[in-house]
Amino acid sequence: SQIATEKDNDLNGKLMFGFLVFIYIVTIYCFWAYTKVLLPESASEHGEKYDTLLWVSFAIILFAQTLTQAVLHYFAFKYRGINNRKAYFFTHNNKLELVWTVIPAIIFFVLIIYGMVTWGQIMNFNEDNEDDLVIELYAQQWNWKARYGGEDNVLGDANVRFLNDFDGKNSVGIDSSDPNGMDDFVVTQEFHLPVNRKVIFKMRSQDVLHSAYMPHFRAQMNAVPGMLTSFYFTPNKTTDEMRNITKNPEFDYLLLCNKICGAAHYNMQMNIIVESEEKYNAWLKEQPTFFAEEASVDKELKEIVASN
Repeated sequence: SQIATEKDNDLNGKLMFGFLVFIYIVTIYCFWAYTKVLLPESASEHGEKYDTLLWVSFAIILFAQTLTQAVLHYFAFKYRGINNRKAYFFTHNNKLELVWTVIPAIIFFVLIIYGMVTWGQIMNFNEDNEDDLVIELYAQQWNWKARYGGEDNVLGDANVRFLNDFDGKNSVGIDSSDPNGMDDFVVTQEFHLPVNRKVIFKMRSQDVLHSAYMPHFRAQMNAVPGMLTSFYFTPNKTTDEMRNITKNPEFDYLLLCNKICGAAHYNMQMNIIVESEEKYNAWLKEQPTFFAEEASVDKELKEIVASN
């Protein structure tokens, strides 16, 4: 009862071939039915390089998967044990082993070099350009805060030791002794970016490892406690333009956390508004600076002391 009969071999060989047909049908169906869930075209300048690398990798993987699965299942069907046929067994074949070792090694080597070159092109930026917008993304369980450098576009020093300064209103730990931080301001619900202007993001984490993930811009970088990390991109499509492209009037760019950072990780997100330089400058002027908030707190404290 434990030895497979020819009938068993015949049935399993046909099932293997049937499963090959099944997985191909499922693959074709997935391409037809679920392509719409893929991200729309990139909204950043470097995104085209990123997408090209992704699709080249996908194409190679799909080709290899299609070929190897076809060979595996077809051979299981063709050489099933029927009519007293027995499989030929050999311990090794140097030519076969050379082929299936060298070819994947060459493909992997080319992909790795291609990926490294693409990553180097994406991350090769110069921070000395005064026109580049500098924004700090501050992560904590479970929210994001975005800090701008104000009119001088220079972020003031910050440290977690200053988080509770000014009656708890210093939410990212700005050092009040640094004059560069006096015109900084912090937003929590959404942050704005001017289109066609390079944005350099400085990332900090207050507690655990987070990851700043902006999928529509093909951008991601870890926010590591005790370390400053950076990423940059140039947005090239406004929010309104992307709404037209996606035909979704409610579309918004998002900043997400792509590390499982705790119970409310799923809800750690922030809207991103990409707009013209004029609209961005108008929004910029409406934001209260850290100096104004500090002065407001000092005034409140003085009024309390006077009343007592």
